[in-house]
Order: sequence, then structure tokens, then C-alpha cells
Amino acid sequence: MTKLEQMHRIEECGIVAIIRANSSNELIEAAEAIQTGGVNVIEITMTTPDALRVITEVSTRFGDAVLIGVGSVLDSETARAAMLAGAEFVVSPVTKPEVIEICNRYGKVVIPGAFTPTEILTAWELGADYVKVFPSTGVGPSYIKDIKAPLPQIPLIPTGGISADNAAEYISAGAAALGVGSFLVSSSLIESRDFNELTERAKKLAAAINSVQ
Repeated sequence: MTKLEQMHRIEECGIVAIIRANSSNELIEAAEAIQTGGVNVIEITMTTPDALRVITEVSTRFGDAVLIGVGSVLDSETARAAMLAGAEFVVSPVTKPEVIEICNRYGKVVIPGAFTPTEILTAWELGADYVKVFPSTGVGPSYIKDIKAPLPQIPLIPTGGISADNAAEYISAGAAALGVGSFLVSSSLIESRDFNELTERAKKLAAAINSVQ
């Protein structure tokens, strides 16, 4: 899959589902549940036990049906290992030039984290494909609108505090997509194996995004 195809998938879906699970089986079941609900872009964090093996298993299981990425990446070695394991995009909570450089070298989408206008512009000028506005909890959609006013060329993915109640507002404010964690893929739901609820939450989020796309 080319970088342009990866980016098209992210923006078409509008949601990057951030999944943390204790095993590959749990993660695969959670991924199946949210895919059924209409969300087909998934970020597996490096805080997941045996994350690289899980990325390989999930990528093999879903093929092109789900775009699999890796999150919580802090260095180029981890980024490269994740790409070799099957990750199609790389997300970091911070901006590390070495991570951006290696992702661009291998043609993978890179989404570094930043918060202030200066940090966001720096990440973009270093070669980011999107900038993860993190943490978005507490600032709301108006912050994205304020950032987009002087920096309209930078595609933003706010992450933190996103739910079905405010997702449409974030997209309307100018977000390219949304990073969604606990609202969509709650650890308590995974532990209780309430995968039907995961599907319902995915449907609500997808409907909210589709209403303004």
C-alpha cells in the first residue's frame, strides 16, 4: 500500500482507533468488533505486551481490510521494527526527528505528537504527514479551529477526550481524523469481553464522522 493510499484510508475512515490489550487474541477480537462497526484504521501501541508479534499477527489476520499502525513510538529503532512487523503508519506522542526521517525513508505515514502552534509547525517542517494534537483533552474543538486558522496547510489528528458526542465538532473544526482510545476501546469492555458494545460504539463514532464528511 502506498503512502497516498494509507492517507486516503485514514481520512476516509476519519478515526484512528487506539487499542491496548493484554494479548493478541483480545486485540484481534476487539479489532474485529470495531471493524464490524465501521472503523478500519487501528493503532496498536508499543505498550501492548509483545507488541511487535501482535502487529504481525493482526496484520496477517486482516490483510488490507484493516490499516494497522503502531503507537507510542519514541525512537527510530522501534519505528523500523514495527514497520518490518507490518505497521503501515507510525504514531508518536512527541516529535522526534529520527522517527519522522525513517518513516519517510520507507514510505510509511508518520504522525508525531505536538501541542502548541510552534511544536505543530516544527513537526510539519520536519516531514510529518499529519500532526497528532496531544493531549486534546481539555481544549476541545475550538483549539483545532484556532490552530487551523494560521496553519491551514497542516493536517491535524486531535487525540484525547474524543467521543461520539464531540467527534463531529472536531471534524467540522478542521481535523483530518481523530485519535480515539478509551471511549471506543475501553479496557474494561475488553476484559469483560463485551465486544458487542465495542461494535455499537464504533457505529456511533462512524455515524458522527459521516454526518459531517
